[in-house]
Amino acid sequence: MGCTLVIDTSFGSTVGIVGREPIVETDSRTHVEKLQVNIARAVEEAGFPASDIATVIVGTGPAPFTGLRAGIVTAKALAFATGATLIGHNVLESQVQWNLIRRGKAGTLGDTHKCHVLTLAVNDARRQQLYFALYSDPLVGDPDGETVATALIDMDIDYPASIVQRVNDAVHTYRDGLRPEDSNVDVVVDVVGHGARKYADALGAIEQLGDITDESVLDQGEQGLAIFATDAELVANRNHDTPVEPLYLRRPDAEVPNPLKHVLGHAGADKA
Repeated sequence: MGCTLVIDTSFGSTVGIVGREPIVETDSRTHVEKLQVNIARAVEEAGFPASDIATVIVGTGPAPFTGLRAGIVTAKALAFATGATLIGHNVLESQVQWNLIRRGKAGTLGDTHKCHVLTLAVNDARRQQLYFALYSDPLVGDPDGETVATALIDMDIDYPASIVQRVNDAVHTYRDGLRPEDSNVDVVVDVVGHGARKYADALGAIEQLGDITDESVLDQGEQGLAIFATDAELVANRNHDTPVEPLYLRRPDAEVPNPLKHVLGHAGADKA
C-alpha cells in the first residue's frame, strides 16, 4: 500500500512517516539545512525505501516566506521523483480536531448542552502579528458522515488587539445564530498554536476565553502527525483541484532593487 510522508516547515520543521514518531527541528536558523537529511532519516528509520512513499502531505502555511517555500519545493520534488500523490494542507485547520482531543472530547464536542468550544488557531507571523482563523464547534457533518471545521473567520493575518476585536464580534454573531434551546449554553474560545503565549496579554481580552495553548498539532508526536494527515486527506477528497501553493498572506520582504545611479550623476554619463 505504501506509506505517507508528512513535511511541514511552517514553524521550524516536522518530518515523519504516519504511524511513527516524527523528527522535529524547532531552530528556525537550521531547519531548512536539515530538512532533506531528516526526510531520508525518517524514511530509513521507518523501514521503507523511497519508492514506497505513496503520499506526500505538506504544510502550506500560513507562515513566513523562506522556510515555508523550502518545505513545499522539497515536497513537490520528492512527489515528482517517486510518483507519490502530493497533498497540501494549511496548518491551522487541523488544530481544531487536536484541540477537541486535547480537551478529552475524542474528536467531538460531546454534550453540546454544556459548552460550545470555538478554536482560534494561530501561528506566529513575526512583526507583532499572528496568522489566524476562528473555527466553530461542533464540527459540521457531511452526507458521508465525515466532519470538517467551519471557519467563522477565514484565515488572515493581523495584530493581536485587532484579532481580539474580530473574534469577539464573531462570537457575538455565533451566539445570535444558536438555536433557542442552546441560547444559554456557554461558548468558550480556545487559542491554540505557536505565538499564543507571546501575545497572551493581548489575547486575554477575548471575552469568552478558554485555554491558551502555545503548541501545534504537529508538536504532538505520532498522534499529531496522524491527525494532520487524516485532516489533509479529508480536505483533499473534497477539493481535488486545490493547488499546492504556499499561504504567505503577506508579501515577501525581498524587493526589486532600484536602478544603479550613474557615476557622474547625469544621463549623459553613459555616452562619455
